[in-house]
Amino acid sequence: MVTRDGVRLDSDLYYPKSGGPWPALLMRQPYGRRLASTLVYGHPHWYASQGYLVVIQDVRGRGSSQGEFDLFAHEVEDGEDCLNWVSQLSQCDGSVAMYGFSYQGMTQLYAAANHHPCLKTICPAMVAWDLYRDWGYENGAFCLQNNLGWALQLAADSAKRRGDGNSFQQLMGLARNYDFCDPVPAIPDRLGKLAADSFYHQWISQPPESDYWQRRSPDKRWQIRVKSDIPVLQIGGWFDPHLRGNLRLYGALERCDIKQKMVVGPWGHFPWGSRAGGQNYGESAISAVDQLQLAWFDHFLKGQEPRFNLAKLELFDLGTKQWRYLADWPATPQSWFLQCSGLGTTQGSTLTPTAPNEKLTTGITDVWVHDPWRPVPSWGGHSGYPQGVKERGPVDDRSDVVTYTSEPLKERVTICGTPQILLTAASDRPSFDVALILSQVSDSGEVWALSHGYCTSLEEEATLTIFLQAICATLSVGDRLRISLAGASFPAYGVNPGTGQEAVLANLVDQQIITLALVTNGTTQNHLQLPILLGE
Repeated sequence: MVTRDGVRLDSDLYYPKSGGPWPALLMRQPYGRRLASTLVYGHPHWYASQGYLVVIQDVRGRGSSQGEFDLFAHEVEDGEDCLNWVSQLSQCDGSVAMYGFSYQGMTQLYAAANHHPCLKTICPAMVAWDLYRDWGYENGAFCLQNNLGWALQLAADSAKRRGDGNSFQQLMGLARNYDFCDPVPAIPDRLGKLAADSFYHQWISQPPESDYWQRRSPDKRWQIRVKSDIPVLQIGGWFDPHLRGNLRLYGALERCDIKQKMVVGPWGHFPWGSRAGGQNYGESAISAVDQLQLAWFDHFLKGQEPRFNLAKLELFDLGTKQWRYLADWPATPQSWFLQCSGLGTTQGSTLTPTAPNEKLTTGITDVWVHDPWRPVPSWGGHSGYPQGVKERGPVDDRSDVVTYTSEPLKERVTICGTPQILLTAASDRPSFDVALILSQVSDSGEVWALSHGYCTSLEEEATLTIFLQAICATLSVGDRLRISLAGASFPAYGVNPGTGQEAVLANLVDQQIITLALVTNGTTQNHLQLPILLGE
């Protein structure tokens, strides 16, 4: 096809050997259309065999398509042009749906922005609704490892597309072995030399309110029409770094009463199988997304009766290892208070459902020290590798990690939703970071990290509200809850230099030792809020 500004975009078409025309399933992606997101989906041959025209397109400047690639900059207009073209193909009956994850999920949101009449439904998986908050940054902290890895992948692919074997080899080597020891660790010298046009340079330099983020953020481009927008099937993973984007999109659609369904499995970004981190969740965890999408398409494109569960939410419970079917996110908060002992980094402190006695606790605090020479490592979750629940006992044993552990639970508890923690923390430097982990401690002493969060502060003292990764997990009688705090989670996030400068722009040589403490005066209640599913 040719876009409105004369750029040729190339596609592969798959369709049944006889019959037609058929409804079309469209995927627009930047990784070479022959891949077709088969990391997580069935091959287009399978979807075509179910009675669909399947169109897999290379976006502008990728694969064999013409034009210059500018991350997300042209996807609204190109998406609209593509819908015009697909709906008029002789093999298409005029109805189109879109599917795909990550970048391929984002192209759906952009294509839907202009409300094209042929687009009947979208199935975005693992996307950002607010590009700055859901992809580039988390609670103000740059998502270093994910963003840099992706930038190197796209830059290497661009070099390969140009036939520049030398640059490709250097970028490939950098992606495989980057040691974060450049003068500015978050900005590899070779990336600047070999890929001066990489989106990465904008992502590290543009403030959140800049036009760059506004023009590329789906929530700014998609003007939702109340009660008239297309139905949306969302796919997410408890350990996917973009889950908060799916949740933000879910909330926006819910406020406008748009038909939607959301499925969240025990998966990282990929694969969508039975294992994540150090856990095997069994056969029921293996992705059935292909069958679900087919039933969804058959209903909304072919008018068939729904063959899918009508519950808005299908959530995999990491504790029971079974799926839950809910009408909406539960909203019953339960508070757990961090009670300092003064020895939280060695013997541990207490997490209690009862607020501490102010007279007994005033002046008692936990102090921990962040050493940039040996920062606390990323360990599973949605931001570390491998993604998933991992046993983090060895990390919690470090004396630069402070832990707060509850008494054994006397009844079963299901956490379902987005935990948040309210902390007042202070440091001896102009800036600091706080990494937070919510864990399940078994009666044998194993520490399984369920949910992670991270926040950066450019002040010496700050009251922080930090949202952790959403989760659904049932804890058994005898399990204990634990909150762990640290001054780093590296290399998932850059090391805060302690100078007041943003970590992503800081020089390696300027990184400072930072002493941190919780503020525990009579007016401060440092506490965790857990979303609890009642009636268990």
